[in-house]
Parts: sequence; C-alpha cells; structure tokens
Amino acid sequence: MDIFDTDKSRAFLPRYRAFLEEELIPQENALMQLPLEETEAALQPLRQAARQRGLWNPHLDQWHGGPDFSLVEFAQVSEVLGMSPFGHYCCNCQAPDIGNMELLLHNASEALKNKYLKPLTYGEIRSCFAMTEPAHAGSNPVHMSSTAVLEDDHYIINGHKWFTTAADGAAFVIVMAITEPEETNPYARASMLIVPTDTKGFEVVRNIPIMGEAGGGYFSHSEVRFQQCSVPADHLIGTPGTGFTLAQKRLGPGRIHHCMRWIGICERAFQLMCERASSRELSPGVKLGSRQTIQNWIAESRAQINAARYLVLHAAYKIDRMGAKAAKEEISTIKFFVAEVLQSVLDRAIQAHGALGITDDCLLSFWFRHERGARIYDGPDEVHKTVLARGILKGYGLDIKTHE
Repeated sequence: MDIFDTDKSRAFLPRYRAFLEEELIPQENALMQLPLEETEAALQPLRQAARQRGLWNPHLDQWHGGPDFSLVEFAQVSEVLGMSPFGHYCCNCQAPDIGNMELLLHNASEALKNKYLKPLTYGEIRSCFAMTEPAHAGSNPVHMSSTAVLEDDHYIINGHKWFTTAADGAAFVIVMAITEPEETNPYARASMLIVPTDTKGFEVVRNIPIMGEAGGGYFSHSEVRFQQCSVPADHLIGTPGTGFTLAQKRLGPGRIHHCMRWIGICERAFQLMCERASSRELSPGVKLGSRQTIQNWIAESRAQINAARYLVLHAAYKIDRMGAKAAKEEISTIKFFVAEVLQSVLDRAIQAHGALGITDDCLLSFWFRHERGARIYDGPDEVHKTVLARGILKGYGLDIKTHE
C-alpha cells in the first residue's frame, strides 16, 4: 500500500504520464536540436495539448484554474513532469513562475493579482525572480546591496543581480531589495517588489553561460541591473521589511517542487541506463548488463531513488499538515540528499552510456550541465547540512550559535 496514494493522484497521475508518453517524449529529440531560445515557441502546441487534457496549472486551486492538489499530490505530478526537460513548462508550472504564482496568490494585493498573477496563470506571460547578487554570497539572503528607496508614491530601485532565471523574455521581475536600512533586525530590512521588465532602468545584461551554454528564454540564467528603476509604491508585495519571510515561504514548497523534479530526472536517467545495459553488446551475445559493476549501479540507483522519493513525500506531508516552518529540518534534509542522489544517478547513467552519454545525442548531457546547480541554488548542500546538524545537536543541549 502506498501511504501517499489518494483518489486524486490515482485519477491524475496516469493522465500526466500519458501526456508525456504520447505527446511530449516523441517530440523530445526534435526539440533538443533547437537552440534554446527557439524552444519556447516550438512548445506552444504541446502547452495547448496539456491544457486541453486538463493538465494545466497543477499547482493551483480550482479558483485559479488548477485541480487543487495537496502538496503531496502535486509533488507526485512534479516527478512525472520532471522526466522530460519540457514537462513542467508544458503544464505552466515551471520555475520560477510556479514560485512567483504562489507568492502572489498568498501575499499580493488584488490589484497586483489581476495585473500580474492572472496572465501568469493563463500562460500569457512569464516572470523571473531576482535575489542573488554577484557581490555577495547567495547562501546569505540577508546580505545584499540592492536598495529600494520610497520617494513620494514610488520606489526607486538600484541594484545588480545575477542568476535571475528566465529573465530573458520575462514580462516582470520580482526583486528583493533593502527598503528598511535602519532596521536593527537584519531579517526585516528587505522587501519584495514587482518591476515590469519594460521599466526604464531595468536591463538584462547577459544570459550567463552555464558550462558553455548561455541558453535562452526560460532556459536562461541572467545577469540584470536596476538603475533608478521607478515603480509605484503599490507594487510592493506584502508589507515593508517582509522580504526575507516571503522568500522563506516561497522556498519551502519550492524545494519540494525541485526535489520531486529531480527524482523525475533520476527515473528517466535510470530507465535510459537500464535500457542501455539490456541492449548494448560488449561482444557478440554479451550484454553490458551482465557485468557486476553495472548491476551494482542499477541496484544502488534504485535504492537511492526510492529513499529520496519517500523522504520528499514525507516532508510534503508534514508541510501540508503543519506548515513549512515545522518541516524546516525535513526541507534541509531533502535539499542536500536528493541533489546528491541526482548527481550520482546521472553520473552512473552517463558512464553506462560511454562516449554517447556525454554527447548532445543523449538527454543525459543536457541534465548533467543544467542540474549540477542543484547542489548550489536554493541554498548549497553545505548550508542545509549545517541547519540539520545544528537542529539535531540542539536536542543534545549544544546551541552552536552561542559558541560562534
């Protein structure tokens, strides 16, 4: 018995799998040959097909065009969609839009929802999220130089950000900047504001090359600048000084989304590895899978993927019932554990494919380039391990902060 099985998951998961198997995966090879900046346009018919199948906005409630899944239910959908590089985009739940939609849904004014959330949910526009700065460690979200100064009824924003995912072609950016510089609590200095990308003073400097690939469209990670960007004061999300709190709310469920997407990648890589082991001949009649080393890789990968899945679903289950704050240690655990499983499974699958595995004739090389960052973004592995270890040691009477 699957303890995370529900009526909705039983009804919907086969539909998402059918969409991938019948419509998306058969077109992957052709899509992978396109320059990434052209992929978005080529995917529009598949997005329409997903909408027609009732698979649109799986992260949203019925009032906003979604099926009203629990986080556990959506997590399982995210795994299925993660088995293709294009799965989440085809169903309008790709990062960073999914996080921005959830952020706006729960924290923005009705005016901002009507102007920015609605077209996002309809798939008419894309968005991006700017927090990390090249001058400061991304693992410390309270340390930033970008500012938003209130002058009359407008905020004037100045700052330099990078790894602003999907800024290329986005209609607006949610930026985190210091609005309360005199606040003694460092966690209450920053705020989040919406900036339309056609605002004077906003610039996409470049798409940052990732292991040799600059990407394009929603497959991009951009360096951006804000120079005297003026936006109305009502473009503030929430209240002044709550940027850090909002970021944590956004990132908690977001890590569930990411981790289950990674598990979907693992499952696809595992399938490719097993197919290779079963079909590749080392010599006439001798298959690759007959070798014990390959068998070890298959067994180890299966065990790691299964363990990772249950860790993530347990964390999602706890968030559903108690909130993200109560699942702080579980969230840190899955963030580093699943990222490491992802790297291990991808590496084994590439090795099993030999030279083919490092070519762009195979999906594995794409994922190896684009998902090495899994151990860095949303908090590097080392930070999450520290969070978990300190929480454990505190139960033994050692409060690390008092010893620093």
